[in-house]
Amino acid sequence: MKKQILISLLIFITAFGWGQTNSIDHLKQEMEEVIEGKSATVAVSMQGMEAKENLSINGNLRLPMQSVFKLHLAAAVLHEIDKGNLGINDSIKLAPELILEYKNLWSPLRKKYPKGGKVSIEELLKYNVAWSDNVACDVLLDLISGPKAVQNYIHGLGVKDIAIIDKEIVLQSDWSRQYLNWSTTNASNSLLQILYENKDILSASSHQFLMTTLKETSTGKGKIRGQLPKDAIVAHKTGFSGKNKDGITGATNDIGIVFLPEGGYFYISIFISDSKEDEATNQKIMADITKLAWNYFQTKK
Repeated sequence: MKKQILISLLIFITAFGWGQTNSIDHLKQEMEEVIEGKSATVAVSMQGMEAKENLSINGNLRLPMQSVFKLHLAAAVLHEIDKGNLGINDSIKLAPELILEYKNLWSPLRKKYPKGGKVSIEELLKYNVAWSDNVACDVLLDLISGPKAVQNYIHGLGVKDIAIIDKEIVLQSDWSRQYLNWSTTNASNSLLQILYENKDILSASSHQFLMTTLKETSTGKGKIRGQLPKDAIVAHKTGFSGKNKDGITGATNDIGIVFLPEGGYFYISIFISDSKEDEATNQKIMADITKLAWNYFQTKK
């Protein structure tokens, strides 16, 4: 009789106890505990390979993207290349006046070409995505008729909860303008999924180029990949506003595809807005949340 009760108890624990601690609802609760008490607005969207592996915390909030939109731009430029309107090897002139105009903005490209020069669209795309370069971003925007063209392209893919209004030179000139280039984390995840699954969106070569470049992202190493194994593969794009005079961070963001060691992947988008926390805390929030997702998918296999 005692043996039968013990077996029944073990069955109950297995069916209900472990199942609860390895459920999407429990994962969401753990993520909410990471956010709890933080002086910031935090939005999280996560999607696994199965439709039910989905969670959202403030996923419909419209929050500033900052440089996350450079992924959207890259996709739009590659679309123009696929249509034959641009060539990836086309040479673009960087005028010395342009380089000077961007002297106060983040631009590894400017450091490489301090007096201007000629650069290919391929190089511009790599700097735009992997290095989050502001000169590369705005040059590419000019090639495809500006931010509105990127917004229209993304809306055409079915991702509507997004606005792309300004170039970087304008975006960075006025703190309040960053809020005009907004997205929800749910929309960011949708775009990641559309681009990765690539159902008649980009050519095979453009798709491979985009994914490879995203995996080479050098910014935000402490964000979504901060607590993952060093050899983890992450295709991601970051964004960051810096702090204003009141010590508030308008946006520190990261969206990406996290690839699991034995196959599989999950999409995750995390936006932190109007944060009074220091940047180390902001990044730890992202790293903690992503590690929880990583552990969940590793445990459930």
